Amino acid sequence: MSGGHNLVLRIKIFHMYILGLNAYHGDSSASIMRDGEVIAASEEERFRRIKHWAGFPSEAVKFCLKEAGISIRDVDYITISRDPSANIHKKLIHAAKNLISAKSLIDRLANTKKVANVKEELSQALGVQVSDIKAEVKNIEHHRSHMASAFFASPFEDAAILSIDGFGDFTSTMIGVGKGNQIDILDSVIYPHSVGIFYTSFTQFLGFDKYGDEYKVMGLAPYGSPTMVDQLRDVLIFKENGLFELNLKYFRHAKEGVQMSWEGGEPNIGAIFSDYMCQKFGPARNKNEELTQYHKDLAASVQRITEELIFHILEHLQKRTGLKNVCIAGGVAQNSVANGKVLSNTSFNSLYIPSAGHDAGTALGSSLYLYNQILGQPRLKPIYHASTGSRFNNDEIEAFLKDQNIAYTRLSDEELYERVTNKLLDAGVVGWFQGRAEFGPRALGHRSIIVDPRRSDAKELLNAKIKRRESFRPFAPSILKEYVQDYFEQVDNVPFMEKVFPIKLNKQHEIPAVTHVDGTGRLQTVDEEHNPRYYRLISAFNKKTNVPILLNTSFNENEPIVNTPAEALNCFLRTKMDMLVLENIIIER
Repeated sequence: MSGGHNLVLRIKIFHMYILGLNAYHGDSSASIMRDGEVIAASEEERFRRIKHWAGFPSEAVKFCLKEAGISIRDVDYITISRDPSANIHKKLIHAAKNLISAKSLIDRLANTKKVANVKEELSQALGVQVSDIKAEVKNIEHHRSHMASAFFASPFEDAAILSIDGFGDFTSTMIGVGKGNQIDILDSVIYPHSVGIFYTSFTQFLGFDKYGDEYKVMGLAPYGSPTMVDQLRDVLIFKENGLFELNLKYFRHAKEGVQMSWEGGEPNIGAIFSDYMCQKFGPARNKNEELTQYHKDLAASVQRITEELIFHILEHLQKRTGLKNVCIAGGVAQNSVANGKVLSNTSFNSLYIPSAGHDAGTALGSSLYLYNQILGQPRLKPIYHASTGSRFNNDEIEAFLKDQNIAYTRLSDEELYERVTNKLLDAGVVGWFQGRAEFGPRALGHRSIIVDPRRSDAKELLNAKIKRRESFRPFAPSILKEYVQDYFEQVDNVPFMEKVFPIKLNKQHEIPAVTHVDGTGRLQTVDEEHNPRYYRLISAFNKKTNVPILLNTSFNENEPIVNTPAEALNCFLRTKMDMLVLENIIIER
């Protein structure tokens, strides 16, 4: 350098930030990516404390920006997993042909307008001028967002892809192929035909009327026999091209639209089934009526034909593509019983389903679609963990507890595992709050309630102390990954509790608390790389019991999963939980 002076070059590193949104739809959510890496993602319900929140995800957006250490001014792109222009001609033709009610059309137009005004919503939520938001807004069609959430997060270089749910952008089902950083669409099923609508309508018919209650039908099904499958073939019609259609006489939505509201943010869907369904299947059950064997048999039949349809679609897709890997997303992909049977009932060899396969996952999926598909950026590492939510360190937790005048003990890691496993062995119910909250509907050892799975009275224990939920709903096993072959009939990587497998007959008596009435369990495989603290806890339990499994249920009591130490403490105090673990801090009764 001339004159002997050192020249210091300051080079500013520019990152690409993409903010993803699922808005004005059930399970509203937000995510943030930096250079293709997921920094944060969360459902709005975790902040609002209303299940399936369906408004604008303003609190989730604030959380994501804070986690990324940026403001909205730094965001390059905003993706939203809705495209009002998608299938516009089909929408207009359907509305004209079926004389859709004026109210339904007005509601749809109002929703479309909200989607179009995302910058205005963000400016109000964040207290900035619209002109401060420089990001380019990209509308990504709903099912492409689902497909991207699965394929671009998967370990597969190429795969067949299925997106299957109720409806999004006038489509219920889409099939395609992913290769590298591109997805090609092969076919779709459009409104008013939908297997999601089929399952939801029978969920309502069986008296489960809350948004998202479909899992109750799945839990009830093993108590019945699928005696009505042939009768249901008149409702759900399989087509030779590998797709399907509905017999619309059984439903209201084709002519009346789907009546949705979200008063106070909670989504509600009006009755979808028609009087004709009542003529053919008898009177609909009132939610306060007893569940009869007929109801259980109907649940079993609905579950069985839904599984058959999924296999029908997938087997045709496999034959059409010749591929051995498959990715599935969409609300119907939350059917973990069906998921567990895919590889044994189709010609696929490998299956990937994301942690947030439902609509919340489209926030991230829309961003992945933009980054990989549209911008042509290379894919990054596959996603095998769901830890993208809130987090709190020991010092923050201690400060909070001191402020609340709550007695606690802070322990080392080894002391913690020792105390918690001893409490479990003493019939304890433990709230386990560790690391970052999970993205998706299932607690995976970060916001969990845990119990000894060997207890035959565990279900009664949990329902008496905390959950107060229907007796037919099962509890799930978290198992150390290397022991799956010892306990389950099938061996697979199941990091997101997204598949149900049969438990080996000679092991069912050993873990009765997590063995459902049909001898199955919705497992979560736990590995040290992606879930180290939970892995060590289960390992400590295994050393004392020779059982590498814990019963795991979500840390909540008829509310969204707890998100903060305050919510965890409140849940602990208002229930009969025996121990609360907040990172390395324990509170006992």
